[in-house]
Amino acid sequence: MNMRNLNPLINIPIFMNSWSKLMGRKRVRDNIVGYSFIFPALFGFLTFILLPVVASFVIGFLKWDLLTAPEWAGIDNYINLFKDEVFLISFKNTVLWVVYYVPASIALSLILALAMNLPLRGIAFFRALIYIPVISPLLAVALLFVWLYNGDFGLINLMLSKIGIAPVEWLTDEQLALPSIALMAIWKNAGWNMLIFLAALQGIPQHLYESAELDGATNWRRFWNITFPLLSPATFFIVVISIIGAFQVFGEIYIMTSGGPGYSTHTLSYYLWSSAFQYNKMGYAGAISMIMFLLILIVTLIQNRIFGRRVQYDL
Repeated sequence: MNMRNLNPLINIPIFMNSWSKLMGRKRVRDNIVGYSFIFPALFGFLTFILLPVVASFVIGFLKWDLLTAPEWAGIDNYINLFKDEVFLISFKNTVLWVVYYVPASIALSLILALAMNLPLRGIAFFRALIYIPVISPLLAVALLFVWLYNGDFGLINLMLSKIGIAPVEWLTDEQLALPSIALMAIWKNAGWNMLIFLAALQGIPQHLYESAELDGATNWRRFWNITFPLLSPATFFIVVISIIGAFQVFGEIYIMTSGGPGYSTHTLSYYLWSSAFQYNKMGYAGAISMIMFLLILIVTLIQNRIFGRRVQYDL
């Protein structure tokens, strides 16, 4: 007779060992399933974000025109950048674009969200109407505004002429071209930020407003002391994303003015593209991309440092 099978105390280690192996295999299966779910996102991040960033960093130290073998240039591309008048103009225009676009876009989106949050009949129709430009192709919207801004037969100048105002060269005047394109971008993208603000507004507990109303608070006091603080998470997110997107503006410039007139609408993204694909200066373009990357990173970290602590999730 096998005494090992009769003694349950002897079988406990065998059982625990088998159980551990079973649980280990289950954990492996669970890990495989979990990693299979995140693999598409991880693959996309590595392929379309991390790898291009690393490649741009390396290319920024090369002299390469896509036709001949690349040569090591060290930091010459970076030195030449800060001596390049076009790069400095593009840098200035990019900052101006952020100043024109971000505050106006956020303010308009917040006003629209407050209006679209009113309990009115048929409000869903107006929400959809405001969101239509967001889902419209940028090419179509930009070409539409090129026609509207036309100095000779554009609809805007036609309307201005009815009230005695002389035609304005919206896209061919160096002082007006960049603000005019920014105005188009604000109109097109306002619905996206409005949607985020609207979701945040509808998440604010109504009992806070009811309590404030019982205390005799005016509409302005309710907005400033309840709505605005509780919108801070959405506002912080929108500000960060809007600034990141504004620093990378390209499509609007490319379609509407191609960087002109002169260099008045040249931005960093447009100069990067022209350096790489018009002049075949891949190393120079790689250096520009790294400057943009560092600029966006620094601005984002500063925002997080200054405004991240002020975000309120509750009163």
